[in-house]
Amino acid sequence: MSDAVKSSLIRPTALRRRTPSLRLVTARLLPAVLYFLVLLVLWEAMARRLDSPLVPDVRAIYAQLVEITENGTAFVQIWLTFGRMALGFLLALTVALPVGIATARSRMLSRFVEPGVTLGLTVPGLVWALLCVIWFGTSLWSPVISVALGVLPSLVISVKEGIQSLSGELVEMAHVFRLKKTTVLRKIWLPVLYAFIVPGTRVGFSIAWKVIVLVEIFGMSDGVGYQLNAQFSTQNVEGVIAWTVAFWATMLVVEHLIFAPIERHANRWKKRASHEQ
Repeated sequence: MSDAVKSSLIRPTALRRRTPSLRLVTARLLPAVLYFLVLLVLWEAMARRLDSPLVPDVRAIYAQLVEITENGTAFVQIWLTFGRMALGFLLALTVALPVGIATARSRMLSRFVEPGVTLGLTVPGLVWALLCVIWFGTSLWSPVISVALGVLPSLVISVKEGIQSLSGELVEMAHVFRLKKTTVLRKIWLPVLYAFIVPGTRVGFSIAWKVIVLVEIFGMSDGVGYQLNAQFSTQNVEGVIAWTVAFWATMLVVEHLIFAPIERHANRWKKRASHEQ
């Protein structure tokens, strides 16, 4: 068979393989693009209708967004805010792992911790922000501990549910073979917890953003929250919206490039583990 004939047979197959992936990408992106377009049109219509400096048009917001992006201010301030959020997450996760595992294995301890978890879920982030600024001032501890306190309850619940979902036969096998606690933690518990912590982390991430901004507004001299407060103090509405859009865009990137792939992998692992059990 000649090379020309082979290539003519291969090309339709390659095109058929590309078509579903192209349709899948279009199906995922098109609704989001349409949402942004509708949002821009509605905002522009409202700005023209009201004709007020309190509701700037899209062009003014875009100009402000371009300014903070071109001079690098947005990248620096967002990086500072994300760094504080990450430290708060690590602190919360360090506490949530042993607490969640212990409460899953002991009913008495679970009942003891339950009021604290409920309290943490109901207390607004504003309260943690104010208390941490009062206690720790403008130090790094203020945003880190406030984020940790805000995220900790949801992470404890995720860890507890992950341990409780563990197969009883698997736990019994580890007990019969007298595996070391470190081996059980590394080979059994942590892989199971991975599938449960990822969704909890996504929820906690949205909580942390609200808390960190409040802390930076009240007690920090940099970060996205501080920039929002600075724009608010000068009544620069387009500046407030531009900083909000900048961080919103960053959150979308983190969501789709980091959390979404990790959660898909975690869900596949969870389904595979449930079939094996």
